[in-house]
Amino acid sequence: MTVRAERTMTVPATPERVWEFITDPDKRARPISVVTDWEVIDDTHANWSIELPIPVVSQTMTVKTEDVEQRRPEYARFIGRSKVMTVQGEHELEETADGGTKLTNRFIVDGKLPGVERFFKRNLDDEMQKLEQALRDDLEVEA
Repeated sequence: MTVRAERTMTVPATPERVWEFITDPDKRARPISVVTDWEVIDDTHANWSIELPIPVVSQTMTVKTEDVEQRRPEYARFIGRSKVMTVQGEHELEETADGGTKLTNRFIVDGKLPGVERFFKRNLDDEMQKLEQALRDDLEVEA
């Protein structure tokens, strides 16, 4: 089973400023609750250490992420692969009439073990809310 989630938000910042946040591997990983650590390999690769609270998985797993497409400052897509799942994230940015940004986040999780999809079906929207709050907090720091 594949789990999909989409969330759209509008923030009072330029697409360039939102782009800086959404393509920063540290800022993208930090708000996700199951990501316990991460290592930036280079401009397009990072490894996330994740812990899923499901019985089948009792250890920390590595998700190797890769930024596979970027069109600055309007679209970014990454793919993460591990033994237990594949995750794809898309971030679409559109300037609003008032100079802000409409940001649409889409995530697809394809689990390879029982319980992975169920976990993300219950929690993916909350994880997206945490990402949104982290972006809003980051923008507030600069305001």
